Amino acid sequence: MSYLCRLFRVHRSSYRSWANRDTAIKPEQLKLECEIKSIYRESNQSAGARTIAQIATNRGHKLSRYLAGKYMKALGLVSCQLPKHRYKTANKERPDIPNLLDRQFAVTEPNQVWCGDVTYVWTGSRWAYLAVVLDLFARKPVGWAMSLSPDSRLTSKALMMAYESRGRPEGIMFHSDQGCHYTSLQFRQCLWRCQMTQSMSRRGNCWDNSPMERFFRSLKSEWVPATGYSCLQQAKQLIIDYIIGYYSDTRPHDYNGGLTPNESERLFWNCSKTVANFR
Repeated sequence: MSYLCRLFRVHRSSYRSWANRDTAIKPEQLKLECEIKSIYRESNQSAGARTIAQIATNRGHKLSRYLAGKYMKALGLVSCQLPKHRYKTANKERPDIPNLLDRQFAVTEPNQVWCGDVTYVWTGSRWAYLAVVLDLFARKPVGWAMSLSPDSRLTSKALMMAYESRGRPEGIMFHSDQGCHYTSLQFRQCLWRCQMTQSMSRRGNCWDNSPMERFFRSLKSEWVPATGYSCLQQAKQLIIDYIIGYYSDTRPHDYNGGLTPNESERLFWNCSKTVANFR
């Protein structure tokens, strides 16, 4: 054995350590591997080491991102996240609708600032369009709608869903890009009825609405199949599953300190009630 160690340039102590290693399968390790596989399946094969580590830790399994990466490599799990890319920027504002938000994306409580945007997904034979309203406090989707036409009815429907589901809050700033479905008279009348202040990104500057761009990037890289969906009904159902289930209730968000949007809002309201009772 000493001759083989010299031949392959392996220290004898390293060989003895390898030969005497514990090969028994530990129940804790097997349980952790099953949990990692389960989280990976829940994320539609999109979760990376950092996300898996955060979700597993939240569920009572202490796991670092480096150990999660080691387990993922051993189990053959590969995240389908897309690489980073550069975005173009511009500085032209609409004179009648200024950029009031001005990239101040950190807000102190829910229902202060909402963002909206529209994206498209393939539904078998044609494109369908998805409008989403995002509450910036916890990056929580609060309204959405899908249709085969990216018009003002679509964006108004998503806005009204958010407005009704949140209990008709007052004093909200609504921020979006300069798409015609947000500048139309119909949508602006909808904002006026809800008593919301409108803010718009500068033309061609996606960074002015980056939380919405990031949400759609997560949706498409984590959930939407590369070939799209077979029909509009399937797209609606699976995207709702992502918005309500995985994104809002399971997936940790860096902006929330690793908490899900639902958990971040729940902690805020619980603390608010405690302060109110104390006073």
